[in-house]
Amino acid sequence: MILQALDAYYRRKQADPDPAKRLPPYGFEEKEIPFILELARDGTLVQISDTRSGSGKKKTATRFLVPQAVKKTSGVAANLLWDTAEYVLGIDTRDDPERVARQHEAFRARIEALPEEVKNDPGVAAVRAFLARLDPDQLEERLAAFPAWEEIKRINPYLSFRLQEDVELVCQRAAVTAVADGVGEEETKEGICLVRGESAALARLHPPIKGVWGAQTSGANIVSFNLGAFNSWGKSQGANAPVGKPAAFAYTTALNHLLAGESRQRVQVGDTAIVFWAEEPHELEECLTDLFGEPVRDDPDRQTEAVRTIYEAIQRGRFAVGEDDTRFYVLGLAPNAARIAIRFFESGTAMELAQRVRQHFEDIGIVHKPGEPEYLSLFRLLASLAVQHKADNIPPRLGGELVRAIFEGLPYPYGLLVLAVNRCRAEREVNYPRAALLRAFLNRRDRRSTFPVKEIPPMLDPDNPNVGYRLGRLFAVLERIQEEASPGLNTTIRERYYGAASSTPAAVFSTLLRLSTHHLAKLSEGKARWYERVIGEIMDGFDPSGFPPRILPLADQARFALGYYQQRQAFFTKTAKESFESTTALAEEQRP
Repeated sequence: MILQALDAYYRRKQADPDPAKRLPPYGFEEKEIPFILELARDGTLVQISDTRSGSGKKKTATRFLVPQAVKKTSGVAANLLWDTAEYVLGIDTRDDPERVARQHEAFRARIEALPEEVKNDPGVAAVRAFLARLDPDQLEERLAAFPAWEEIKRINPYLSFRLQEDVELVCQRAAVTAVADGVGEEETKEGICLVRGESAALARLHPPIKGVWGAQTSGANIVSFNLGAFNSWGKSQGANAPVGKPAAFAYTTALNHLLAGESRQRVQVGDTAIVFWAEEPHELEECLTDLFGEPVRDDPDRQTEAVRTIYEAIQRGRFAVGEDDTRFYVLGLAPNAARIAIRFFESGTAMELAQRVRQHFEDIGIVHKPGEPEYLSLFRLLASLAVQHKADNIPPRLGGELVRAIFEGLPYPYGLLVLAVNRCRAEREVNYPRAALLRAFLNRRDRRSTFPVKEIPPMLDPDNPNVGYRLGRLFAVLERIQEEASPGLNTTIRERYYGAASSTPAAVFSTLLRLSTHHLAKLSEGKARWYERVIGEIMDGFDPSGFPPRILPLADQARFALGYYQQRQAFFTKTAKESFESTTALAEEQRP
C-alpha cells in the first residue's frame, strides 16, 4: 500500500502541467553539482564553472538532472558522465592512490560501454577526448591556473561536463538520455511487479532513500535483503519482494522528493520524519507543514493561517483546492542503520484528517497570557517536556507517537503524561505548553472511558470535584496570598513545596494553610475577605475525613497542575478583578 501510494504520487507529479514541478523521468535524478567542466569540441578544458550561490559554508550548488546514481557500497562503481572528482579526474584526496586509479578507470569504462552512436555524439566525444589526454601525473600543472582547482582538491565535489556553447550538460543531451536508464546495469529477471501488477524487469537493489535524519548519509532502504536469513525459497535480495525497476525508481524518487530539505510536505518530529501527500493537488499538502513544523521567524502568523484554513474548510464542508474526499496519506519514517523503519502509515480522506487535526488543536486549547501564541506547534509542545527545553533531549519516539495519535484520532501516548508531570515537578512550573498537553491527554483518554467523565474546559472550572484539581487551585490561591502579603518575593511556596504538594499533599498542606493565616493578616480587610471566600469555596468540595489525601496518583497530579495553572490565569481575568474589587470596596464601606 505504501509503495503503491508513492508510485501513484510519482505518476501524478510526472503529469503536472508545470514542467518545473515534474519529478525526474525514469533513470534520472536531480543532484547538486558544484563545478562544471566546460569543454571545447576537441576536448580542451576551457574553464571550470562554479554553480554555487551564497557565501561561506552556506554555499548551495545548482541542482541538475543527471543519470541516476549507481548504488555504491564499499566497492567501486561509477556514475554516467558525472561523479566525484576522484572518479572524474583521478585525483587522490584520501591518500589511497590504488583505489582512486580503479575509480577513474571505472568512470572511463562506464562511458566506453555506451553504444557507438552515443559515443559519437559531439558532447560525449568531447568528454572522451578530454579523458584520453588526461594524465593524473600532470593534473596539477594543467589545472592549477583555474581558481576552483584548490577547492576541488580539498572537498572532492561532484563534477560534470558541458560543451562550451551549450546550456545543458553532456549527460542531458538527447543521445545520452535515450539510453541512460539501462547503461551499465546487469541483466535481471523478468517478473510480476508487486506494485504495478505488470510484468517488468525486477530491481535487484532499490535506489537509496535520503533525507531521513540519523540514517546513513549515503541513503537507506525500506525494501532490502542483505543476509541469507532474510531470504526465502532460494531467492536473493530484491527477488524476495519483486518490484519492477520502473516502480522502484518511481517510489524512491517520490519519497526522496518528499524528504528533501526544501520540501513543504515534510516535518521532522523528534527522530521521526513525517511526509504527507494526496492523490490529487490539495491545499492540505502544504498546510500540514505549517501546522506541525517549527514556527517560521519571518512569518509567525503562518501557523495561525494554516489552522484557520482547516477550520474554515470544515465549516464550509469543502476545501479551496482539492475535494473533501481526496485520499490523503501520512507516512512516518525513522532511522535504523542501513534501513528505514516505518513508524506509522495513515490514510484517509482529506476531510477526515482535517477533522482530526482540528480536534488536536481544540484539545490543546487552554487559557494563556495575551502575548502567547494562540496555537502551539508540535515542536514547542515537545520542547516543553525536554530538559532545558532542548530538542536533543526530547525522547526519540515520543514525537512520532504523538503525531500518530493525532492523525489516527487516538489517545496521546502515556509517556507524554509522565514527562509533563515530571517536568512540572522538577522545574516547579506549569507553563502554557505543559498545561495544554495535560488537558489534551486527560480529555482524549477520558472520552474512551467506559464511564462518562466530564472534560476539563480551557478555562477555570470551579465546579470540578476532582481532589487533585481542587488541591491545585488551593495551592495557587495560597501562593497568590503570599505574593500579595510580601510583594517583590524572589521565591514563593511554589519553589519550595510544589513537588510535595502535587504528589503527597498530606505532608505539606497543613503547614501551607497555617502559613496562609499569617499572610492574610498582612492584607487589607477587603483583600483578606475575598481570599478567604475563595478558599472556602474550594474547601467545600473536599471530604473532611480524607483531607488532605496522603498521595495523588499520576492522573490526579496532572489535574493538580491544571487546577493550579487555570486558577493562576483566572486571577488576571476581567471577571476575577471585578469580583476582587467589589468585595474590597464592600469591606471598606462596612469598616466602622
